[in-house]
Amino acid sequence: MKKQNMNRDWIATARTLSQALPYLQRYEGATVVIKLGGHAMGSDEAMDDFARDVVLMQQVGVKPVIVHGGGPMINKMLEKLGIESTFVHGKRVTDQATVEVVEMVLSGLVNKRIVQAINRQGGRAVGISGKDANLMICEQTDPELGFVGTPVALDPRIIRELGDESLIPVIAPLGAGRSGETFNVNGDTAAGAIAGALHADRLMLLTDVSGVKDENGEVLTSLNSEQIKSLTKSGVIAGGMIPKTQTALDALRDGVRAVVILDGRAPNACLLELYTEHGAGSLIRDTAPRVTANR
Repeated sequence: MKKQNMNRDWIATARTLSQALPYLQRYEGATVVIKLGGHAMGSDEAMDDFARDVVLMQQVGVKPVIVHGGGPMINKMLEKLGIESTFVHGKRVTDQATVEVVEMVLSGLVNKRIVQAINRQGGRAVGISGKDANLMICEQTDPELGFVGTPVALDPRIIRELGDESLIPVIAPLGAGRSGETFNVNGDTAAGAIAGALHADRLMLLTDVSGVKDENGEVLTSLNSEQIKSLTKSGVIAGGMIPKTQTALDALRDGVRAVVILDGRAPNACLLELYTEHGAGSLIRDTAPRVTANR
């Protein structure tokens, strides 16, 4: 009986691989930017699962680019160092002491954890930040917020060069000011800007929710720009989902083919989105999408 069960499992695996063929062909050579949120990183086991998926994507022809956050880790380090945070309109003020901690945590602790996880799975990842090779030049978002930046100029050549060498870029969301300042950039904003500069085929925003929901709490699997604007105006899209959907709209405007907001805690979320008919989470693009092999 056990052997029969194993045979059925292998047959199911083979069938799944066969059904994935159109999607494997569809995304060969595609650039996919993945924003990995701090809450989506989870345990070491979850990180290894994510890293394995990224390595598999590269092995079948995708060019993955990872942009990460790290808010919970920053909060923990600030608390450990006894650095108190002040807030303006609900947003943290990033003074000189805080931005130094942000850079230490994002470019050091968090970035290298992701790099090591990918390398353990057989990939070749390289950690950088938006400050490297003038990848992301920023201007101050709001003087009241201190060293919080908005990307205004991007030079993605370093990402392309790493990809040409079969290296997986892992990017911390820090930018350089024109006078040499270091700016902390919202992770979603950084990922959207980088995806736009690369004209990526897909931007995946991995978060801790299953996607954009309607007024009944059901996930909307397919959305376009006009629907996003309408749902925001009516208050259905609210709270923390507003900046994520705005990032999606900005990325589409800048030339990204499609954006997906999905639950990064779900097993194999990226693979489900790219290589299955139903996808995962909420797919956003300029025209109403159809759930087909061209998703």
